[in-house]
Amino acid sequence: MPTSRSMHALVLQRHNDPFTLMEVPLPAVGEGQVLVRVKASGVNPLDTKIRTGNAAHARVELPAILGMDLAGVVETIAPNVTAFKPGDEVYGMAGGSGGLQGSLATFMAVDAHLLAKKPANLSMREAAALPLVFITAWEGLVDRARVHAGQTVLVHAGAGGVGHVAVQLAHARGAQVFATVSKDKAKIAEAYGAKAIGYQTQTVESYVLEHTGSEGFDIVYDTVGGATLGDSFLAAKIYTGHVVSCLGWGTHKLAPPSFRGATYSGVFTLLPILTGRGRAHHGDILREATKLAEAGKLKPLLNPERFTFETALEAHVAVESGKTVGKVVVEIDG
Repeated sequence: MPTSRSMHALVLQRHNDPFTLMEVPLPAVGEGQVLVRVKASGVNPLDTKIRTGNAAHARVELPAILGMDLAGVVETIAPNVTAFKPGDEVYGMAGGSGGLQGSLATFMAVDAHLLAKKPANLSMREAAALPLVFITAWEGLVDRARVHAGQTVLVHAGAGGVGHVAVQLAHARGAQVFATVSKDKAKIAEAYGAKAIGYQTQTVESYVLEHTGSEGFDIVYDTVGGATLGDSFLAAKIYTGHVVSCLGWGTHKLAPPSFRGATYSGVFTLLPILTGRGRAHHGDILREATKLAEAGKLKPLLNPERFTFETALEAHVAVESGKTVGKVVVEIDG
């Protein structure tokens, strides 16, 4: 067992290696920080790319403790922190990149700006599944595209991590939502308020014709990248359409959206972590998530399999497979 000045953590020594369970020093609480006893750590595709050495943009130097999303309980606070007190249940996307310790540990010193109080009606597992995906959805739909009632919104991969949250967010703000999904996931998107579109059997032209009379969607959120971003350009509404992507990888010509008079915006959720700028906005966004969750308008889809410290690598492998349905979460303490 760790001493009062140490903690347990999963440390990645080399890319692609298994995690090493170690006793490491308890992090010191700096100015503007809170010490959180971590209860759950969400696993995102980006976490697995960091582990395998395929995410240089996340700026992680090994050895490192990974894990960007967390939910837990505040243990102590710095003297200048007023937003939280010991005992508060909190959640956030607060580390695991940019040189910051991640959430695959029993404790984490966190910039208080990156946290919000956990929704009272969500479990620690559910709360840990939300931060990265909700912030990504919000920055695209609200900050960039200004989604509002009466608009048509198309979400690509509407049953995926970011996708199923983007569907709920657009629906909560009064938009008419559509989602491209595989046939076996159509009911997931529909349960969250979207009209499912079978991208495997319909062309972009056919579903744009069917649902918009060939005018195009007001907002198209690409959560897939590659060829799907190209499809998004073709699906945007003439003159006023707005394409947002959180995965802009690939080589794309900007002529298609230009010819439609459409707008393109990119979302890079790690910027506040990497630069230190805009962190308070992430906390603000999560406070909006808490309001929606407590109002019954936001519910994360969890993968039913339970993972712990001992099976954290299996959690990563499951996410890497691309076959999981629902967010994967590692339970850290209880």
